[in-house]
Amino acid sequence: MSSKPAALSPTAASDAGTGRDAGLARGIGASGLAMAVFNTVVGAGIFVLPAALARDIGSAAPLAYLGCGIGMAGVVLCFAAAASRVPTSGGPYGYAEAAFGPYVGFLIGVLVWLGAVLAAAGISAAIADAAGRFIPLFTHPPERNMLIVALLGAIGAINILGVAPGARLVGLLTVVKLVPLAVLLGVGALHVHVSNLALSVPAPSAFGRAMLLAAFSFQGMEGALAVSGEVRRPARNIPLGLLSAMSCVALLYVAIQVVTEGVLGPALGRSAAPLADALAGVSPALVALLLVGATVSMMGYLAGDMLSAPRILFAFGRDRFLPRWVAVLHSRTRAPYVAILLHVGVGALLAVSGSFAELAVLSALATVGVYIVSCVAAVVLQRRHVARSGPPLKLPMLPAAAAVGVVSMIWIGAHATWREALGFVATLVVSTIWYVAALKLNRSTGRTPPA
Repeated sequence: MSSKPAALSPTAASDAGTGRDAGLARGIGASGLAMAVFNTVVGAGIFVLPAALARDIGSAAPLAYLGCGIGMAGVVLCFAAAASRVPTSGGPYGYAEAAFGPYVGFLIGVLVWLGAVLAAAGISAAIADAAGRFIPLFTHPPERNMLIVALLGAIGAINILGVAPGARLVGLLTVVKLVPLAVLLGVGALHVHVSNLALSVPAPSAFGRAMLLAAFSFQGMEGALAVSGEVRRPARNIPLGLLSAMSCVALLYVAIQVVTEGVLGPALGRSAAPLADALAGVSPALVALLLVGATVSMMGYLAGDMLSAPRILFAFGRDRFLPRWVAVLHSRTRAPYVAILLHVGVGALLAVSGSFAELAVLSALATVGVYIVSCVAAVVLQRRHVARSGPPLKLPMLPAAAAVGVVSMIWIGAHATWREALGFVATLVVSTIWYVAALKLNRSTGRTPPA
């Protein structure tokens, strides 16, 4: 097999800045993408997850992160390779479409966007609930709903101003959210009791369920990569930003788990706010800092979500799976403002109605499906020498990485409940019906999705 990439076809070359992603401003560099990925993955969950893992498997919790990290390493390498070859809006939607055709690509795009909008709705509601604990006015439904709409609307407005302001907001909130985490690690490390870190051997079933929980703490990169159509020098910057961000995430998670376990010991599993409780014996001010950090982290997730997830809707409109007007760009900022407004509207509706609660469980399982398909797609794209924006990342060990990623995700997904599995299947069925209807409509009107 030749390692030389094929010459760019007109359609392939167009993804570098014209054609399918025509008009979008490539204003994000490697560091900006890394912050977007890091910010999306490290959400509010890290402020409560250490306690959940400790309840499941005790002091073996860091091993769940390490095991998950090995499986995720294969997935991340596949994402980096695929993104360097197909750096288009929609992220995994584009990889799957290029490898397996528009139907599979559409299903993956739906799963990525669904997970993103459900998470955004849930986090928006959580911020409103947190505000209600400090300001009683926001415990009343009308005021609470107005706060949710105002919050999502403000972040959406910043992103309509352009991809650069949206990326700067993500960068700012990422830096701010790191401050309390850095304080936790620095101060907490001085109060670790080594005896609390004595390894316990969990039951295999408990460890498997803990791995499922840990795996989903790594999800988010698939949504952040939806902004790939606006990354400068994508064949270089996307792999660089993704690999650096996910490496930092893995190290951070293990460090936080070790510190909280070392400080709190058996009490960690009973804690409702483990990071704050780890510093409760040091200073009340530090506890307040951690609580504020949790809120900022949630805000950061919303900023990252608003930067990336609407690009999936943009891609659907561009490819005529949604009305064409969904892909309209702002005349001055070149931002996909209709897609952003649509994402804000759906997220706000789910958040204020509470209907996301029954669907939120799909987000995690959907991510497993996205990762499996993307791993296989990366191998297919490399074997076909697809290169749509310059020399791509070439990984001789990519098939092995994909095998690790696929096997790991299948094993993790096997620990899902039947209810979760049925919900996942129902999502695929509804998406298939939508795809067939859109295809028939396009054919009847003489329109076809771009090649």
